[in-house]
Amino acid sequence: MKEPWSIKSRARECAGSGRVFEDEEPIHAAIFPDFDSSGYLRKDYCEEAWKELNSESEVPFSHWKTIFKLPVAEEKTEDVVKDDPETLLRRLVEEEEEHTEKARYILAVMLERQKLLRETDTQKLPSGILRVYEHRKTGDVFIIKDPEIALADVEMVQEEIRELLDPQPEILEEPEAETEAAEPEKTPTDPSEPEGEEPREEPREEPREEPREEPREEEVSEEESNDDEEE
Repeated sequence: MKEPWSIKSRARECAGSGRVFEDEEPIHAAIFPDFDSSGYLRKDYCEEAWKELNSESEVPFSHWKTIFKLPVAEEKTEDVVKDDPETLLRRLVEEEEEHTEKARYILAVMLERQKLLRETDTQKLPSGILRVYEHRKTGDVFIIKDPEIALADVEMVQEEIRELLDPQPEILEEPEAETEAAEPEKTPTDPSEPEGEEPREEPREEPREEPREEPREEEVSEEESNDDEEE
């Protein structure tokens, strides 16, 4: 069975008198059982209204004194890639998944060490120990169940938180490289030639020699006769 560990935000006015709180005013914060939602309800009181509460009034589940601070508009960060511990804790508390109980507690302890949260109260119930943490800047209250983690399991929970804060991208498997050598590309053949036959090599024409013209017999005899006359 899931229990409602929702975040309780600080009120801007007194639950008793209705007066608006002033910046840096000391106030009393109290957590009461909320029977309608089976959870808890937060109420903030100024000093005067708190003193007027009598013994017949509803008994708070948890109570502590704090300082009211005017909320400061937070700058919106662009291109948020991953959660930070505070954002992750808020998300896990809102989701209320049972398997993240240990991670929520470790995150709260981490933020307490970083001076972002402070533990204001501890309550022992039949279902376990509840720890009440207040955000130092916003005044938001986180009700965290102490799962009493064994020392041997701390490292495993820390690894789970690291994975939630920085999830690794999925690695796609690359196709196996082909071991067979690629076949050489074939040169295109003449479509008129039948497939499967190699193209025939056309014989080259050798240059022809012009036949030498033999001197005619008449010219030869004439030259010989002229030579005899000269003699």
